[in-house]
Amino acid sequence: MTERGERIAIVGGRGKTGRAVAAALGAEGVETVPVGRAELTDPVAALRGSDAVYLIAPNLHPDEPSFVADILEATATAGVTRLGYHSVCAPYVPSMPHHLAKAASEDLVRRSGLEWTILEPCAYVDNFLPGLRNASPRLEVPYDVDRPFGLVGLEDVGAVAAHVLLDPSHIGATYEVGGRSLVTVRDVAAAARRVLGTEVELAVTSPDEWAAGPGASLDPRERDWLHAMFSYYEHHGLPCGSATVPAVLGRPAHDLDTLLRHALL
Repeated sequence: MTERGERIAIVGGRGKTGRAVAAALGAEGVETVPVGRAELTDPVAALRGSDAVYLIAPNLHPDEPSFVADILEATATAGVTRLGYHSVCAPYVPSMPHHLAKAASEDLVRRSGLEWTILEPCAYVDNFLPGLRNASPRLEVPYDVDRPFGLVGLEDVGAVAAHVLLDPSHIGATYEVGGRSLVTVRDVAAAARRVLGTEVELAVTSPDEWAAGPGASLDPRERDWLHAMFSYYEHHGLPCGSATVPAVLGRPAHDLDTLLRHALL
């Protein structure tokens, strides 16, 4: 690895997505600076001196467009011109409020006057890892396990983010970031069985059962938003295209078995 002399600020850099982006940038010799709640008391100071900003809003933020608008203003004021925004696959889904907030935020990014790139990743395979690390591996989801998803690994998402931030040919682009192929939660369970060599329990409930059970103790807004998401998944899944990872990185996205083997063994 050679040092490139570049510095990229990652808003949300201490979360799992931010850490994946930082790891990929670090592998390219780029210095990264995590920007979280403490640093955002003075966002201009936190971002000043950076060559680019990668913006990851807090999950289920109550007003993501306002948060994004503040970061865009701070980025410009700090004299930074390059920005990547971490959105979501299928942002314009009116039945999912947190997706719709990202659609509105994308509009703000496009009209910001900055040199932007937008990534729209699907749900992460990594989200299933906690249950698979149990002594008795288990996947529990409150939606149909046979619906299609473009599940993608965080390692691939981080690598794509790093690549597009460092290559100016991606300025002005919006990319869906899905895994190698459309898969189901049942496929994840089957891959986990192959990798672990043991039975993996697949427990399926409904969005309503989730809201009355595990979701009951959540903040009401967050519970309602997640219920809306699970209800969408129940009927539609979350398909996402597979072309971006090979187009950007020159290799296919990692398949389920490879992702789970790296994470679990």
